[in-house]
Amino acid sequence: MIVLGIESSCDDTSAAIYDGKTLRSNVVSTQYIHKQFGGVVPELASRAHIQWILPVIREALKKAEMDLQKIEGIAVTYGPGLAGSLLVGLSTAKGIALSLGLPFIGINHLEGHIWANAIENPELEPPFVTLIVSGGHTQLVYVHTWGEYRVLGRTRDDAAGEAFDKVAKLLGLKFPGGPEIERMAEQGNADAIPFPRAFLEPGSFDFSFSGLKTAVLNYVKEIGEEKARVQLPDICASFQKAVVEVLVEKSVWAAEHTGVKAIAVGGGVAMNHALQNALQNAGKAKGMRVFFPPPRFCTDNAAMIAIAGHYHLSRGESSPLSLAVIPSLNL
Repeated sequence: MIVLGIESSCDDTSAAIYDGKTLRSNVVSTQYIHKQFGGVVPELASRAHIQWILPVIREALKKAEMDLQKIEGIAVTYGPGLAGSLLVGLSTAKGIALSLGLPFIGINHLEGHIWANAIENPELEPPFVTLIVSGGHTQLVYVHTWGEYRVLGRTRDDAAGEAFDKVAKLLGLKFPGGPEIERMAEQGNADAIPFPRAFLEPGSFDFSFSGLKTAVLNYVKEIGEEKARVQLPDICASFQKAVVEVLVEKSVWAAEHTGVKAIAVGGGVAMNHALQNALQNAGKAKGMRVFFPPPRFCTDNAAMIAIAGHYHLSRGESSPLSLAVIPSLNL
């Protein structure tokens, strides 16, 4: 089955073609206008999706060297995400499906991040644990089989990527904050400042990063802005290490708890090299394999939606045309 995947949950407009064996194309249009506002502006995001959704789909078809008549099914993100952005993608998918008489299926964006690891890691097979870590989500998920998931823990406040963005903003760094903090951290001492690690109560796989964010804010207030500018690399490195240590330890705990020997990571924060190195080393010490998608499949993309959709559509599953977007959709 040849599937057209559509992703528009936040500020990336994306379309991909997957034929069951090969990812024929994956086109992403990123909205850079939000940089000047220090965060994604929902109204601007949805307007940009309206402008780019059809050109992006046409480009995906062109790169796949096919037209719409060859498409056999459509997969589209219907949540979680920004309501206006999701509506553009879902409405487009419904229109194409209805006009061509094709089955379509709504895909949970978080499930897409789980499947992102399978695009170039065909050896990854359930059961395994997935760490989904991005600007909007931080979750540990037990994947018993493809399509069957159990959430082990999630953030109780800020997502890890959100904490990176907020700390970067209070430090005067550009948006998005993750890459900026990582860049500064390379020049700093990660043990310079003993920022707290929130492991919560014993046995919990949940996360909490709001306290860490507040600790950075209080530290900057204590030493003053002038000293903070001088210590910026150390602050970034110490903050990053505090986030990474919690993510790594809880991921390994989750794998041990469920008895699996593989950990997969998804989401934009999966591109962080400190996280990659720490989790690979921890996994190796425990005899576990650790999988990271290539960078282009860590951020929001339609390839992961297409491959997840192919799995469900091939099993005869589909969604009704009455399907609505669910901005706060859970896995």
